[in-house]
Amino acid sequence: MSASLVMQEEEFRQMNSACEKLVRDANVRVVFVIDKNGQLMASGGEADRLDSTSLASLVAGEYAATSSIAQLIGEKDFSVLFHEGVNDSLHISLVSSRAILVVIFDKRSSSAWWRLRVKKSSEEIARILDILINRAATPGGGKTPMTEITDEDIDNLFAD
Repeated sequence: MSASLVMQEEEFRQMNSACEKLVRDANVRVVFVIDKNGQLMASGGEADRLDSTSLASLVAGEYAATSSIAQLIGEKDFSVLFHEGVNDSLHISLVSSRAILVVIFDKRSSSAWWRLRVKKSSEEIARILDILINRAATPGGGKTPMTEITDEDIDNLFAD
């Protein structure tokens, strides 16, 4: 996998806003954006009612396993995974080859409607991810305040 993406506050706000908009527009319960390493990037809806850290890790692992299965049968990847439960269901899809979009919905949601809204939201999230990817590809663009601290700065901080 390529270098880690550094999300600035503005992209974080935009990503969370896209998740909340999808929750409202598609009448779904929860939306998560997870990186392929299993780190939660953004969320919307009833996310605080779930163990989002465990869910993010498990979804990333499942996606990795399913990608391996796809390759074994001659597919490049499976871009969409779907799990249907008695009360809730999950739609899992790849966004911009770097993130996984997880939508949790119940019987209140119309299948055709939320699928359309997921497609539109995926495009918006992909645009935000492209900004992050382009910044990471730019020399010095992926720096954080911590990467700018030198050994000399640390020595000076603790000097008498």
